[in-house]
Amino acid sequence: MSAAAHQTHVRAQDLERAAAGRPVEGLSERDVKMLALERGWWKYAGAKEQAIRDLFDLSATHYYQQLNTLIDTEAALAHDPMLVKRLRRLRTSRQRARTARRLGGGA
Repeated sequence: MSAAAHQTHVRAQDLERAAAGRPVEGLSERDVKMLALERGWWKYAGAKEQAIRDLFDLSATHYYQQLNTLIDTEAALAHDPMLVKRLRRLRTSRQRARTARRLGGGA
């Protein structure tokens, strides 16, 4: 097994463990794994975008679209309130920064 394949396998095992035993009504297994990745993506060597491709077979753009939809759900909030609130705050902060840039620095 190559180093990259091993790393992907280890990531997948970690996400499986994170998702195991914590079923939440309204969340799919994939949803739980996405939240697990967001909770601990910094633990993995390599780029987050590569982990997204390896684990979910999605482009980063499509992943973040799905993640943004997910964090707006009550089920995600019930599953991991601190994480979801942090992700919502980060999203709002980024939206404000983009708006300020479009308006020439003032928002």
